[in-house]
Amino acid sequence: MEAESLSKQTWKRFRRNGLAMTGLVLICIASIVSILGYTITPDSTPFANDQKPELHIKEPGFSIQLLMLKKNEAAKSTNFFTKMFVGANSEFSSVAIHDYKFAGPEIIIEEYTGQTPNNGNKVPYNLADVVYDVNPNKKIKFDEASNTLEFTLISSGETVKKSVTELQEEVKKNHIESKTFLLGTDLAGRDLLSRLMIGTRISLSVGFISVVISIVIGILLGALAGYFRGKVDDLIMWNINVVWSIPTLLLVIAITLVLGKGIFQVFVAVGLTMWVDVARIVRGQILSIREKEFVEAGRALGYKNMRIILRHILPNVMGPVIVIAASNFASAILTEAGLSFLGIGAQPPTPSWGEMINAHRGYVLVDKAYLAFIPGIAIMLLVLAFMLVGNGLRDALDSRSLDSKPIMGS
Repeated sequence: MEAESLSKQTWKRFRRNGLAMTGLVLICIASIVSILGYTITPDSTPFANDQKPELHIKEPGFSIQLLMLKKNEAAKSTNFFTKMFVGANSEFSSVAIHDYKFAGPEIIIEEYTGQTPNNGNKVPYNLADVVYDVNPNKKIKFDEASNTLEFTLISSGETVKKSVTELQEEVKKNHIESKTFLLGTDLAGRDLLSRLMIGTRISLSVGFISVVISIVIGILLGALAGYFRGKVDDLIMWNINVVWSIPTLLLVIAITLVLGKGIFQVFVAVGLTMWVDVARIVRGQILSIREKEFVEAGRALGYKNMRIILRHILPNVMGPVIVIAASNFASAILTEAGLSFLGIGAQPPTPSWGEMINAHRGYVLVDKAYLAFIPGIAIMLLVLAFMLVGNGLRDALDSRSLDSKPIMGS
């Protein structure tokens, strides 16, 4: 019978850990939401930033009617991938309405105010201007005898004549929409669910890029220190101890103040502060492995130091590195949320969970506490998921329960 590989043994052990698998499922769901992005959010505008001040802080499940007004500009085509990653501006502008009625060539809407009774302003809109991209420089002509409207389009430049009755049916069918906000709206009247979903992308992106930066730097310096020892080790360990002695959040704040505010700066700052954990672990592992027989055999065969490190030593220390990477991923998410809460992380209108908590922290002690709790719960669940996966990987990679042998390079 063919012996199972270490990776298969590790995966079998990991699968038996229910909590770790639960964490992995949560991470997979968050990753799918993050990748699909604006293609699955109710608000697909860039940064999910469709503001409607009249819908200021509405409760979850709130529904409203919207009049969809065709913008008087040529429509811009957006492909699937562009919309997925950066969103797409709608070809319509929307107005929240309480009621409406038709009056000849116009639709008269009562603007939504949220009061009881509503008592909103009555605003007329020309039917042609609602349905089509009408050229505002050319007057819309209404022929009362034939009950038709004549107007010129911006997109094609052609003059169109349409029946008022036909336009009314078009407005009722396609331009009066009912929208439900499953998680309600925020201070600016934006869809809270959409901003929460796009915030997943920010958190995962910060975690992923920061962890990659920290792993690259940590493995490089840790490998050099552990393998060459001596003065190289002393110099690298001095740097590790200096960085280690500075509180992480303060160091990140200092780096972001130097680099400037913004999400890219957060990526770099968090990555530059987490490499010490990786470097210390890699160094410790390599110090114990470098005296093994297979390393001595590599030296005896005349292999260069870089080949021995990259192809023979590092594959044997990647287990602990993967575990610390999962832990660092969780730390990076928390750090980004903290920086955004303080106002030096992702800048508005970028939807960051930390910024969302900061914007609504004043409502924690009143009846709208969910505005801050929802993104807080999202942070908690994602961080918990990575910690569970990290603990599961640690148990699955435990050398005491695996018949582990050194991994030799070819």
